[in-house]
Amino acid sequence: MKVLALKFENYRNLKNSQITPCGGVNVIYGDNAQGKTNLLEAVWMFCGGHSFRNTKDGDAVNWDKKKAVLEMRFFGQEREQTAKIVFSGSKKQVEINGVSKKSAAALIERFCAVVFSPEHLNLIKRGPSQRRRFIDSAICREKLKNAVILSKYNRILIQRNSLLKDISRRPSLEDTLAVWDEPLALNGAMLIKKRIEYTELLSQRAKIYHSGISGKMEKLEIRYISSVEAEKSDSTEQIAVKFLKKLENARKEDIKYGVTGCGPHRDDVEILINGKNAKEFGSQGQQRSAVLSLKLAEASVLKERMGEEPVVLLDDVLSELDAGRQDYLLNELKGCQVFITCCEKSNKEQLKEGKIFYVENGEVS
Repeated sequence: MKVLALKFENYRNLKNSQITPCGGVNVIYGDNAQGKTNLLEAVWMFCGGHSFRNTKDGDAVNWDKKKAVLEMRFFGQEREQTAKIVFSGSKKQVEINGVSKKSAAALIERFCAVVFSPEHLNLIKRGPSQRRRFIDSAICREKLKNAVILSKYNRILIQRNSLLKDISRRPSLEDTLAVWDEPLALNGAMLIKKRIEYTELLSQRAKIYHSGISGKMEKLEIRYISSVEAEKSDSTEQIAVKFLKKLENARKEDIKYGVTGCGPHRDDVEILINGKNAKEFGSQGQQRSAVLSLKLAEASVLKERMGEEPVVLLDDVLSELDAGRQDYLLNELKGCQVFITCCEKSNKEQLKEGKIFYVENGEVS
């Protein structure tokens, strides 16, 4: 997967122009608040029409214009293709290879990228929900079936929690809990199994990337922590049995608090550096390196599942990294197209082979 050309018109603060990146490392250099991240975001938009910064579609249009247009020419699925996104207020119009599409979701099947932004440091800095969301997002992009399982589990969980609250007022309803326990355990077991399998793949690849980034000085481990004590050797059926038993044992407590206290919605993903919890003991540079390794591992798994390398987008990734870690990112990521934003002049000078784009006041050269 490679971006051959990107054209932008009235997109955020970027001056109307077009860039032709190289197939290797592309450095986007300039001071803060000049438009570097906007350029990176423009590429990411072709993954499904949404920003990685959780902004509104209307924000994509330059403040004094009525619409913005992004056009991309890219190589993917063994052929050259084109895609176009037109932003008009809160609406989006999408074309792929000249054919209009009903939804921007159609882009997901055509173009694929992995993005790192400073917000992704929350994978380590914040609570389990961030890490669960990261794993779920990855497995749902991998297969639509996984998204269906996740959605169904969440619906059943909401219904069971609602029933738990009603039982405190009407104790006779307790007998109906079994109606929800079995489907919750079945769908929860399928979700847990998919998460464990993905986490195992992610850990294997992230370990290799982190070793390279740290100059073989650190060992990264990723572990799935199951609240129903599921293990990677368990089958889906075995996990479901464990889940049901946990639900039965915790029934009184669940009724008391009005929530389901175990299940995939309570699980976590532990990130360890040299055997120690990265959140508690990792430095800023180590935490950044660990999250970056996770994102690169995500790209590696996507390649295995899709059959081609996704584009790698790295926003403000070099800050808080020492020279050795910076050099690895700039010069040792082989086989994929990479876009990296940076502010320091020394960063762009470290690049041995690739292309540099300078951004100043929205103008890209």
